[in-house]
Amino acid sequence: MEKILVLDFGGQYNQLIARRVRDHHIYAEILPYTTPIEAIRAANYKGIIFTGGPNSVFDMESPHYDPAILDIGVPILGICYGCQLIAWMRRGEVKTAPVSEYGKIDLTVCGDSPLFDGVPKDSVVWMSHTDYIATPPVGFSVVATTENCPCAAMQNPAEGIYAVQFHPEVTHSAYGDKMLENFLYKVCHCKGDWIMDSFIEDTVAALRRQIGDKQVILGLSGGVDSSVAAGLLSRAVGKQLVCVFVDQGLMRKDEGDFVEQTFTKLFDMQFVRVNCGDVFLKKLKGVCDPEQKRKIISEEFYKVFWDEIKRRAAGDAFFAQGSIYPDRIESGKGASGAKAGSAVIKTHHNMGSIPSDIAFLGVIEPLRDLFKDEVRTVGEKLGLPHELVWRQPFPGPGLGVRIVGEITAEKIRILQNADFVLRDEMAKNGYEKQLSQFFAVFTGAKAVGVMGDHRTYENVIALRAVTTDDFMTADWARIPYDILAAVSNRITNEVDGVNRVVYDITSKPPGTVEWE
Repeated sequence: MEKILVLDFGGQYNQLIARRVRDHHIYAEILPYTTPIEAIRAANYKGIIFTGGPNSVFDMESPHYDPAILDIGVPILGICYGCQLIAWMRRGEVKTAPVSEYGKIDLTVCGDSPLFDGVPKDSVVWMSHTDYIATPPVGFSVVATTENCPCAAMQNPAEGIYAVQFHPEVTHSAYGDKMLENFLYKVCHCKGDWIMDSFIEDTVAALRRQIGDKQVILGLSGGVDSSVAAGLLSRAVGKQLVCVFVDQGLMRKDEGDFVEQTFTKLFDMQFVRVNCGDVFLKKLKGVCDPEQKRKIISEEFYKVFWDEIKRRAAGDAFFAQGSIYPDRIESGKGASGAKAGSAVIKTHHNMGSIPSDIAFLGVIEPLRDLFKDEVRTVGEKLGLPHELVWRQPFPGPGLGVRIVGEITAEKIRILQNADFVLRDEMAKNGYEKQLSQFFAVFTGAKAVGVMGDHRTYENVIALRAVTTDDFMTADWARIPYDILAAVSNRITNEVDGVNRVVYDITSKPPGTVEWE
């Protein structure tokens, strides 16, 4: 199988690069910059892509690599920091830029290059850098520039080495995908014979080899990720799979019952439901800090989960979870090394550590290298119901991170009902298909209102809806006003305790998709 290596130097977009490669039906895998060059040589990659990163090549504590990698005879594409690293390794001149470039920048192609075949002379790319290449290395020529970057792209076709200062992998680069395609097919001469069916077949086979005749325990939330993970594991080992569903009382309206009914009918597995909403409310009493709430919910979830496992597996089982790549990168588990690791954005519910007194045979994360849309593709190919595969993403801590401030039973009730109205209206008008994610938030704020002949002082509900390809970046959704009006009217009329509805128009960045 032909494959491309994405050599990770700590950039936030490392997995996104691999995903773009897989979109072109070529298998891509990510390895940290600490990988020995002998291992890279032995793997017979068709090409190598150096990722970006937050560091400077001047800082010797930043991630660097053996310059010999440029001589192994494999085509190489450097992106952003990877571009500067190539110049540095070949003794070009890298300097601090007099003018930094961030965001959308006009690019001008000024030389012939297979990388820009089919790309207009002038286009828009996404930049994010403070250093720049002042003088390319010997043997390299500049093939693209911007107003403030004299070397926005360079190449050495004789050695198959190409480098771009911008990020072709993000959607903001208008022809970035075409540039990646050109590198893969015109430079690396790939055939493009990898498809998602191969991922499923390979993963199921690997799971069978790993699990053997042992049990595997999966923490099932009923969301897309854990459901697809359950589907893969069920196909691999059938009734050896035990799905433990911890209903912590922080799910959407009637969702616990829906999860139980769906999975007991759909899969050949063992299904266990544990109802413990009262326990979670006691643990969360008086807690307002969002990170503390996440940690309490995560710790209590796994305490209940593992207590159940102790009664069933006695340590002679594997532990599985449906974590996907954004879970890992936003929990600070990117490239290895202190300088290269991504900053912690928020703690994810399914990234907690296993207690030392729990003995598992191993941890299984069959979706750990996939993005949300790829997970949905796997779910469809596994034959899971459409309504399950395309369910709205839901955070592990549930409504606990959609209630700002202390969590109470009354706030849960209000938010469940408001969120139900939003989802019901979106389903009725079909607009839900145009959104990547949408939900209601209990803001913790109160506002003055007039209902009937009475003055009210009630809760403010915020609506959040975004569109995105990968959830690494997201734009707020332009929902038509008449739809927003219908939702607002229904919430204020049907949900006791709410007299005002607002709409969140913040993109990611600077915000995140969730409020907490």
